[in-house]
Amino acid sequence: MPTNFTVVPVEAQGEERDPAERDARRQQQQQQQQEEEEEEDNGERGSTGDGIARESSPFINNAEMDRGNKYEGKNMALFEEEMDSNPMVSSLLNKLANYTNLTQGVVEHEADEDTKRKEVKVPRMGTFIGVYLPCLQNILGVILFLRLTWIVGTAGVLESFIIVFMCCACTMLTAISMSAIATNGVVPAGGSYYMISRSLGPEFGGAVGLCFYLGTTFAGAMYILGTIEILLTYISPSAAIFKAEDGGEETEAMLNNMRVYGTCIIILMAVVVFVGVKYVNKLALVFLACVILSIIAIYAGVIKTAFDPPDFPICLLGNRTLSKRSFDVCAKFTESNNETKTTTLWRLFCNSSLHNATCDDYFSLNNVTEIQGIPGIMSGVLIDNLWSAYSEKGSIVEKKNQPSVSGSEDVKIGGRPYVFTDIMTYFTMLVGIYFPSVTGIMAGSNRSGDLKDAQKSIPTGTILAISTTSFIYLSCIVLFGACIEGVILRDKFGEAVNGNLVVGTLAWPSPWVIVIGSFFSTCGAGLQSLTGAPRLLQAIARDGIVPFIQVFGHGKANGEPTWALLLTAGICEIGILIASLDSVAPILSMFFLMCYMFVNLACAVQTLLRTPNWRPRFKYYHWTLSFLGMSLCLALMFICSWYYALVAMLIAGCIYKYIEYRGAEKEWGDGIRGLSLNAARYALLRVEDGPPHTKNWRPQLLVLLNLDCEQLVKHPRLLSFTSQLKAGKGLTIVGSVLQGTYLDKCTETQKAEEVCKRCITNSCITQFWRNFIL
Repeated sequence: MPTNFTVVPVEAQGEERDPAERDARRQQQQQQQQEEEEEEDNGERGSTGDGIARESSPFINNAEMDRGNKYEGKNMALFEEEMDSNPMVSSLLNKLANYTNLTQGVVEHEADEDTKRKEVKVPRMGTFIGVYLPCLQNILGVILFLRLTWIVGTAGVLESFIIVFMCCACTMLTAISMSAIATNGVVPAGGSYYMISRSLGPEFGGAVGLCFYLGTTFAGAMYILGTIEILLTYISPSAAIFKAEDGGEETEAMLNNMRVYGTCIIILMAVVVFVGVKYVNKLALVFLACVILSIIAIYAGVIKTAFDPPDFPICLLGNRTLSKRSFDVCAKFTESNNETKTTTLWRLFCNSSLHNATCDDYFSLNNVTEIQGIPGIMSGVLIDNLWSAYSEKGSIVEKKNQPSVSGSEDVKIGGRPYVFTDIMTYFTMLVGIYFPSVTGIMAGSNRSGDLKDAQKSIPTGTILAISTTSFIYLSCIVLFGACIEGVILRDKFGEAVNGNLVVGTLAWPSPWVIVIGSFFSTCGAGLQSLTGAPRLLQAIARDGIVPFIQVFGHGKANGEPTWALLLTAGICEIGILIASLDSVAPILSMFFLMCYMFVNLACAVQTLLRTPNWRPRFKYYHWTLSFLGMSLCLALMFICSWYYALVAMLIAGCIYKYIEYRGAEKEWGDGIRGLSLNAARYALLRVEDGPPHTKNWRPQLLVLLNLDCEQLVKHPRLLSFTSQLKAGKGLTIVGSVLQGTYLDKCTETQKAEEVCKRCITNSCITQFWRNFIL
């Protein structure tokens, strides 16, 4: 496409017949072209001298610049032998070295006062680096490593498969709707908030944006709690500050440790984010590598169990699982020097170490047996793990189909070394705990400005990442059920396997691969949440639609959202004080589900309205898929927790009404207004079908107000008379006439409009107002 053109009138073309005139015009054009080339050469020499790159703009004549940059980035080798033998590998390694999981709009805190800031060309990212890997890192996380085995053991393989399939289907349908919205234009900082606010209006956008901000903030609290759980339970149990003196106080002591360590870690992470997100950026590749290596270690361990299962014996008393943290030998007696001695396990159930001691009734009637906790994929244990095993809080984890003799129920079992369940389990509760593991699908759309081809990369990378993670989750459910004993799966904290992480016992070559990998993965996810949530709040505050949060739109000189970071850390501390990962997960599930529901609603509304600006490049969407995704999100909200769902809707409703009455007026061409216009058009067309019946007749009045020289209404009571005539029914059109032209009467017109609107409001009538200038 040429960038220079000349407009020649048709008359001039017809009149220009003389060859001498054509030659003169041609010489004049050549002289002008030579002058332009000389100016460009001078500009290039000037740019190389001062080190400032020339500005490239569609409003500046840059044809020569385009021709000069034509071969930039091209391989100019004359022969094939001169080309690099592995350019793709080196390019991939270079991109991985510069990999970041930070969203668009994040500004690194780098201040150099001695030198001027140079304009740096940011390398554009492709589908793999820019969308696929960030989505993969955000989706795979704490739930996979800490809770998925427990969900499989409690719900069984079949019901766990249903849970994962529902959640993955919800995110896949949302990703399809999100891809349609994201490819309809550039999505700047704000991500989902920008999509919803520009599609459904500022009221919906602000309400759902703040809910999504709260969800991201509580997600940071969940990741921090996961980090502390891994640290205190599997890495260094001796680091606990609060110790349980009695067996029944272990849960309370753990919660207090969570609160203390969580507060310290959130302060440390906030300081890191405040100092500069470049440190988070440098560790992004490390966190990603931890996630990928942990997944590979799980699959390698599954393959190894087919021919060499790991040795993780578990001890059973009858059909009850025993915690090995209190004893070493799984037996009542041991033989030493032809002498039978009682073990530590005997002393835990009896009042002395003597053979004639008084023991627990159940301990006396049942034998102690030892079975393998990881029998392997070829053992057939999958049949036993197909069905659910829900239980009450404080129940003993028992093995199915294991012989057992019931003892006296009068004796308290609280101090015995059994493996107990810490919470009551049921299907809907497990859905709420699991759903946060499939969130993170908007990591690609949030960085559309950093992508080389966003309209191609966002749908491809997001859908591919969801497909990959869905396969990982669904396959892990089947493999966990086929390799691990059911009592180990239901042992949330690995007490029966010497305090090891349950999924770590399956990993190869060592359980520490999963422990260390999951620790750094959850720690990195918490840092990213504290980095992204303040910027989301800053984007909402800068739009000015929620007045009371406008202060959080300000920050440091380089754009860092300082005040938003402080608020985020404070809200995150609320989740830390809850101190239970299982209690925090359903809360953030509500906020994420509400956000996904409105993304689907936005796509469905835009598709049904067929607005002129709705032209997404992603064509594989339909309003029925968006409606199905919206319905599934709403259903999952009430499945997870109906009271949490009502509270989340109440919060969103209050924010909606606040923005509607007190927020700044924004006109973004939203779909709700378009829906109202379509409904009004449809109603008006229906009215014109036939003559109105007397029962349906409504008065339609035209009122012309007379204004004096000061643009005040001369007869304001005329509006009251009109209101009495139509008795609150019908339609009234109010107008006034000013003599002159609009340019001369602009000020008078605006003043007359304000006065008449004030008079109409005081008269409490509903009508349309128009001002005519003659």
